[in-house]
Amino acid sequence: MSDPYASRTPVHTQVIDGFGTVRVLPLAPGADAAVVHRWVREDRAAFWGMTGLTEQQVAGIYAHMATLDTHHAHLVVRDGEPVALLQTYEPEADRVSECYEVRPGDIGVHLLLAPAGPGGARPGWTARLVAVITGYVLLGLDRRRVVVDPDVRNEKAVARFLKLGFAAGPVVVLPEIDLPDVYLPEKKAQLAFLDREILFPA
Repeated sequence: MSDPYASRTPVHTQVIDGFGTVRVLPLAPGADAAVVHRWVREDRAAFWGMTGLTEQQVAGIYAHMATLDTHHAHLVVRDGEPVALLQTYEPEADRVSECYEVRPGDIGVHLLLAPAGPGGARPGWTARLVAVITGYVLLGLDRRRVVVDPDVRNEKAVARFLKLGFAAGPVVVLPEIDLPDVYLPEKKAQLAFLDREILFPA
């Protein structure tokens, strides 16, 4: 099977024995909107906040994000198959900065995993994928700590991060953002942190 993403330049590539080649690609808003829209409209992605959007609206959101220096979207591809949507951001340029003391070297991450394939969920699959992503943001981008802020009601995501080694921080309320280009409702979030030394001891 040919790789439809082969011509695109990744920001990170990692080969994992028994798992495959994982590449982190800058998201192409137009080309990738159909895949992302298919994921975000599912009930399981309700906390992503895009279930009611059209494909064109999804493309528009990521086209706007592509103009920012502080927020970046990526498509994570394993052996030519898209497997996750990764967003990274500078916490000091995000509403989360109003809820905790940002440290130098912090990087924020939002992660949406693709639905399980026909064979269903596979043990250890998410852990290996997240290992690649944390390797990219902590080592590739030379950061000291990853910050995540899943909705407190998204118990599955919270439990997944804690299982992967994140330390739970406070429960906070992220303020509403109402700007011409972006609207985000107020969100009660569970902050969690992962220090680089936990995964990559010096």
